Amino acid sequence: MFVDEAKIYIESGKGGNGCASFRREKYVANGGPDGGDGGKGGDVIFVTEEGLNTLSDFRNRRIYKADRGGDGSGKNCHGKDAEDLVIAVPIGTVLREESTGLVVADMSKPNMREVILQGGRGGKGNQHYATPTMQIPKYAQPGRPGKSLNLVMELKVLADVGLLGYPNAGKSTFLSRVSNARPKIASYPFTTLEPNLGVVELPYGKSLIIADIPGLIEGASEGVGLGHEFLKHLERTRVLIHLVDTAGLDGRDPISDLEKINQELARYSDRLASLPQVIGANKMDLPDAKLYYDMLEEYCQEHHMILYPISAATGEGVRDLLDRVVQIRDQIGEEPAVFEKEYFIEEQEALQALKENDGDGIDIEQLPDGTYVVGGPAIEKMLGFTHLESEKGFDFFQRFLRERGVIARLEEMGIQEGDTVQVDDTAFEYYP
Repeated sequence: MFVDEAKIYIESGKGGNGCASFRREKYVANGGPDGGDGGKGGDVIFVTEEGLNTLSDFRNRRIYKADRGGDGSGKNCHGKDAEDLVIAVPIGTVLREESTGLVVADMSKPNMREVILQGGRGGKGNQHYATPTMQIPKYAQPGRPGKSLNLVMELKVLADVGLLGYPNAGKSTFLSRVSNARPKIASYPFTTLEPNLGVVELPYGKSLIIADIPGLIEGASEGVGLGHEFLKHLERTRVLIHLVDTAGLDGRDPISDLEKINQELARYSDRLASLPQVIGANKMDLPDAKLYYDMLEEYCQEHHMILYPISAATGEGVRDLLDRVVQIRDQIGEEPAVFEKEYFIEEQEALQALKENDGDGIDIEQLPDGTYVVGGPAIEKMLGFTHLESEKGFDFFQRFLRERGVIARLEEMGIQEGDTVQVDDTAFEYYP
């Protein structure tokens, strides 16, 4: 069964806890701290796998959690890092954050590997907290929590060309004529209930991947009929072949059909509306087609549309249409549309942390060498959201310190320009 959308919950692993322990050796009366660090929690990683063409597996399993890191132990033994959770998806899968609809990742390339959620860092053992003034530290750092996301997964087929039109316009016949695809063909609407992909091999070494999109009707952009369930499969295409029933079967008006479908594309997205179209006036082998074609030709000339008279049943004009489509495709370029990343989980969590009133629980200590050490539960929580090594993460952290009054407290303690501030493993110089 072809399934092109699924919702899942993912969660990275919690970091293991650091250990608070002390050396216990013969003839050593007062052994120092030897608590090991906790192991890192497992990441949640998405990879693309060729051969997968549906999201049906995610209908049966909706919750994916990575393992937590192992706890540290005495004798400086570090906890084991957890294995990463690797989730395989079809090429063309777009991951969106459920509540906002923002793009988390576009898995659009073969052998693509994307870390979506990083596992929590392991907590530090008490050996890290020994100082000249505190030689028996009884505190060990807990492991940092993992991260979580509710995802909507959308599979958007990878094709050069989208084949569209009203039900029974002849799309399946056209695809079976030009490619290796063998879609179901019958003379009633909605024969095609899922996208069909066909590879068109042309004599001069060119090829096209065409996606036959199920017949659209008025209101499709709002979900009427098969609606936007299938419009999304046009989003990666670069050219559209728009077939119309020029024979006027079932009382259809080809001009009206053309206008209504294009209106639905515009309502769905500006990008779809702007894609180049080649109009295929289909069923030219049938009676009355010439009359309708003359009217359609005049309409297309007025609206600067590219029109080709064809018959998918006999093959008339099909080659000329394909040659034009290849020409347009090659002018645009080879790469399909890629959806840019919009949702950055660390940024979202940092912004949320900034909004929370957790200014309490921030400790500042000045060491004998003049270094200012900033720590406490609120700092550790923020560090769980932010990587100080990245410019964006450090900027968020600075905002956090300023808004929580940490900078003001440092200034009250007499900090001077150039003095060292220590936060976790990172030391930086203070500049007002």
